[in-house]
Amino acid sequence: MIADALRILIVDDHTVVRAGLRALLQGEPGLEVIAETGDGREAVRLAGRLRPDVVLMDLRLSDAAQPGAGFDGIEATRRITAAVPGASVVVLTSYSGRGDVVRAVEAGARGYILKAGPPEELFRAVRAAAAGGMGLAPEAAARLVGRPADPGPVLSERETEVVRLLARGHSNRAIASALFLTEATVKTHLVRIYRKLGTENRAGTVSAAVRLGLLELDAG
Repeated sequence: MIADALRILIVDDHTVVRAGLRALLQGEPGLEVIAETGDGREAVRLAGRLRPDVVLMDLRLSDAAQPGAGFDGIEATRRITAAVPGASVVVLTSYSGRGDVVRAVEAGARGYILKAGPPEELFRAVRAAAAGGMGLAPEAAARLVGRPADPGPVLSERETEVVRLLARGHSNRAIASALFLTEATVKTHLVRIYRKLGTENRAGTVSAAVRLGLLELDAG
């Protein structure tokens, strides 16, 4: 066991993919793979027993294709986040459709990364999720646009930009740099956003914004 390393559970129904992920993650300092499985139901059991810091979750699991046989990635995510509060789920998938992203976020996922993306993107998402933040792949997050759907909390254009960068895992300093603001101004925007959305942290804010339609994910 690596001291102070982030402990990761891999969930993917392809053995070769799991082997590749294990090799990739084990080669990155500060990350340790503690278990792997291709079964959604087993993933829930392992998460409860091993208490990983991060669960890398595929959306499509073959065991879920048979009625009553198992869970898909969304259901496994929902159960893990409910039963193991300390475990952050990062979805790792080939699918970037808006519906998949929204369902994953609503189930409690703190990240959504594509398998075709660069390894650095995966590492960033794992670390952001473990730290209580949220990371979405550029394909899922870069096209976030402010589009209030129904009467309710309305974010200003600047607040929408802040939440968009939150979704990409940016720190307050990085947001300030990207928007040419001071960190104090970013903190002020966050306080207003939290108040409008009734949230208490960064991950909850992104989830609420997507759920309420204040940020729409365009699959493009």
